[in-house]
Amino acid sequence: MADKPKPMEYPKPRRKAAGLFKPKKAEEFKFEFIKYEKKDGIAKVTINRPQVYNSYNLKALQEMTEAFDDVTCDDRIGVVILRGEGDKAFCTGGDVKEYAECCVQGKSQDMWHWMNIFVRAHDALRNTGKTSIAALNGIVVGGGNEWNLSCDIAIMADAEWIEKGGRKSPTRYIRQVGATVGSIAAGGATQYLPLVVGMRRAKEILLFNRPIPPQKCKEWGLVNEVVPYDELDGVVDEWAHDALNQFPGSIRSTREQLNFLGNFVWGATMGMAKDVLTRNMGGIESYMGMVGFAQKRPVDYDSIRKAMAEGADHESLFGPYYHKCPSCGVEGLPLDFEYCGFCASKL
Repeated sequence: MADKPKPMEYPKPRRKAAGLFKPKKAEEFKFEFIKYEKKDGIAKVTINRPQVYNSYNLKALQEMTEAFDDVTCDDRIGVVILRGEGDKAFCTGGDVKEYAECCVQGKSQDMWHWMNIFVRAHDALRNTGKTSIAALNGIVVGGGNEWNLSCDIAIMADAEWIEKGGRKSPTRYIRQVGATVGSIAAGGATQYLPLVVGMRRAKEILLFNRPIPPQKCKEWGLVNEVVPYDELDGVVDEWAHDALNQFPGSIRSTREQLNFLGNFVWGATMGMAKDVLTRNMGGIESYMGMVGFAQKRPVDYDSIRKAMAEGADHESLFGPYYHKCPSCGVEGLPLDFEYCGFCASKL
């Protein structure tokens, strides 16, 4: 038998070239809300907040950025895998309780600063120059799907169907919820979904906010493969090793070409998206949607339309800034107020 040909191997350098960046060992990072691992050319970032279905808070976004930046400068790494801790959720988007407490009932302008950190985290992932794989181990909701869309490849665990409210519902699904909680899904969903699934399906996903079960996700192109849950890690590992069997420079350049349209749309819309989301945080829809969610209270959506039809101002819970108190002189008291909130005088 003929001997197998000797593989082409890159020679080990005898001298190190000067460099600007020095990656760390994964264990050197002291992350609180994510887990970070690196082994044999593969990096794994796990959102580690299972008690809140792996929703991300501000600190989690900052930690993800730090991990993805490390992936970028670590030349040994060729693939990054993103997943959620546990078996219930991949990621369910931003922490609505944090939004409600700190932006809706706090400083709404802080949403601008928050959005800058959110954008940096997504940019850090998309600009690693390495293949990224989303391992969708559980439900994928809201901003969780935006992380899915920011990855190059998605492998999803299949669902079981359970009886819920007289209907059969999947235990795993992808679902957008922006308009359900008084927000706008402009952190990637409105930008990327039309490119991934087409405009009609993007509108179905974003305007109706229905859960999409795994097999339909594959049919629509939201994911590449659906596998039984207990096979997810093995299949993702196979994809990761296949990705390593490519030239790193060619992968980086190919990704840049493939990402042109997505980057163009993201860059063209994100500035306005940040501003719209910031202004929205001070409005009535965010108040009812996010505070209601945090307090586990249902929302009567049609009550807003009924109130507007009767003359209510959509942007203010108690009407526009209208009154000036005749006693203490305070201005800008809401139209619906009968008494001054400062001195209790009748308006």
